[in-house]
Amino acid sequence: MAKSFLRSLGFALPMLAASLAWADEGIPNNAVAVGAYFIHYDVHASDLSGPFTPAGLGLDVKSTSTLYLGYFRRLSTHFAIELAAGVPPLTKSEGKGPAALGSVPFNGQVISTVRWLAPTALIKYVFFDESHSVRPFIGAGINYVDFYDRDSTVAGNAGAGGPTKIELSSSLGPAGNIGVNVALPHHWGVMASYSVARVHSDLHAITGDVVRFSSVSFNPSTAVVAVSYAF
Repeated sequence: MAKSFLRSLGFALPMLAASLAWADEGIPNNAVAVGAYFIHYDVHASDLSGPFTPAGLGLDVKSTSTLYLGYFRRLSTHFAIELAAGVPPLTKSEGKGPAALGSVPFNGQVISTVRWLAPTALIKYVFFDESHSVRPFIGAGINYVDFYDRDSTVAGNAGAGGPTKIELSSSLGPAGNIGVNVALPHHWGVMASYSVARVHSDLHAITGDVVRFSSVSFNPSTAVVAVSYAF
């Protein structure tokens, strides 16, 4: 259903842009940006459950950073579309709970790694008009996440009792951001923003015939600093 929704969005956004945009003389309607994503996770996860699973086993995700890529389409003086993505970051999950499972260290150990493909589409309201070089904005939209390259580490396999396969369901949820654009000469600019998104996934850790489960809300927040070029 999520992929169908995204396909529909892919058709709807260009149509919306075409219906609302007009070419004001001398004002570019398109821009691209490259910069840095700084990502923090505020993880809330249910305790891992399943056969042969001690109580109180959870997980946390370490902060990370990656390359930011953005495309912007001006719809009018005050409205724009932002399509944002990043080079899929490698996130590392740490065990949260008892110091050890038997003789195997657990708490604070990196137990799994995964990459996120996480595009975001936003409608933004931009304050002031193009005569101002500094323009704050606020945006709202949707975020989609597909988790891939899901691997259990040596520490994760040891704690689980053997080689373990990690499954994470994809996520579709709301997103929002606030930020500021600063125009520079010759169509260049800089942008800084802070965003939040709802990212929820069902985790299954499969060790042989044993299936363990957790419901995970990642609650990512991101800071972006980027250089833009309008055309």
